[in-house]
Amino acid sequence: MNYSMIFYIIGWILDVEAALLVPSLAVSLIYHESCALAFFITIVLCLIPGVILVRKQPKNKVFYTREGSVTVALSWIVMSIMGSIPFLLSGSITNPVDALFETVSGFTTTGASILPAVEPLQHGILFWRSFTHWIGGMGVLVFLLCLLPLTGSGYHMNLMKAESPGPSVTKLVPKVQSTAKILYGLYLFLTVMEFVLLLVGQMPVFDSLCTVFGTAGTGGFGIKNDSFGSYSTYLQGVVTVFMILFGINFNVYFLFYMKKPKEALRCEEARWYLGIIAASILVITFFVRDFFDSLFLAFHHVAFQVASIITTTGFATVDFNLWPTIPKTILVLLMFIGACAGSTGGGIKVSRVVLLFRSLTKELSQSLHPNQVRKIHFEGRAVDHVVLRSVNVFMAAYILIFAISVLLIGIDNFDLVTNFTAVAATLNNIGPGLELVGPAQNFGLFSNFSKLVLTFDMLAGRLELFPLLLLFYRGTWKRF
Repeated sequence: MNYSMIFYIIGWILDVEAALLVPSLAVSLIYHESCALAFFITIVLCLIPGVILVRKQPKNKVFYTREGSVTVALSWIVMSIMGSIPFLLSGSITNPVDALFETVSGFTTTGASILPAVEPLQHGILFWRSFTHWIGGMGVLVFLLCLLPLTGSGYHMNLMKAESPGPSVTKLVPKVQSTAKILYGLYLFLTVMEFVLLLVGQMPVFDSLCTVFGTAGTGGFGIKNDSFGSYSTYLQGVVTVFMILFGINFNVYFLFYMKKPKEALRCEEARWYLGIIAASILVITFFVRDFFDSLFLAFHHVAFQVASIITTTGFATVDFNLWPTIPKTILVLLMFIGACAGSTGGGIKVSRVVLLFRSLTKELSQSLHPNQVRKIHFEGRAVDHVVLRSVNVFMAAYILIFAISVLLIGIDNFDLVTNFTAVAATLNNIGPGLELVGPAQNFGLFSNFSKLVLTFDMLAGRLELFPLLLLFYRGTWKRF
């Protein structure tokens, strides 16, 4: 284990987090708010260990998958702990466990909150809550790779794979650092596009920034107590479209950027993703049409909610907890499916669901024809056995973590729907669940123990399970 490189990268994470806290400090100063002092102190607390850790560059830059996974997991934990300090120092949240839950929910783009009301919060705190979504959406280590050659040549991919969502991560161009720059360039371009369109709809600048951060990172922290219900139909429509866009694999945008539209349009995962969204909207609209004044409004709000759930954003315009059973069931299923691999969305991912379905059909076919040789194809190529094995192992770990989490939070003695959807909402990085954790409720009712379990789920879901699980695996720390 190359500990010197791990601490070196964590040092850079702290330095970058200090820099990322500056905009929130600036917002606090603009609005003459007392939380400015909290942000200043947190920046200093990040810089002191950060500067010390990066002062000397390690001689040994060898960085394998093991180091990559450990570094990513520890970086996100350290980043979350430091990011929770402004909540505590400003008095916005007084319980350290609550502050950590809120911060992890932000960085992991979950959007689950323990706060019963957000409108009383100071602008600087609201800005930081939303900005954590944008930071975590593409990943802070991917951001670092844009700026610095952190590890030895050829080892950057071990960091990107550990942080980027999806069953398989590939380079867009030969150099990983160039790939990171392209990804963040596309991310920033879509962010600016949405920001401009929100301003056109006369949304205030502060509201637009916070909304864009939540949409781009598919996070969902609102700055209104009703989430997104009080905004105009136009603004809700813009956010609906961009939630869907940020849920698409960024490789598709890269192909358009490289002027290869035919290849981009052939992306099988994106077609499945858009097809699932369209089918869900039509079915749910049919069942809830009588809940609204017109068919258009029913379609509009259903489209917003379907986009919000499948992309794991978590914004809400209505309390879908009041809808009939079938629409709620579809939304819960969408929680598990999630967005595309290589997007800012969470969940199991559309590509994994498709591969699991095709693996099932292959096994059924081979049970009837044992001598048949049949390959599973996806995106026009035969899927390697290693990829299929990783998908199956991921699902096994996912089900195990899910079951244990539901069991553990059962200690609070809430109803099964609340517990089940609370774990689904956190492990899939969605935000709202059903019943006591519905869109009109919050997660503050859980005990500190349950909140820590759900905090673990949020981190595990964002990091695709294995980087976090490896911290608890004895073999990770053995010397070879």
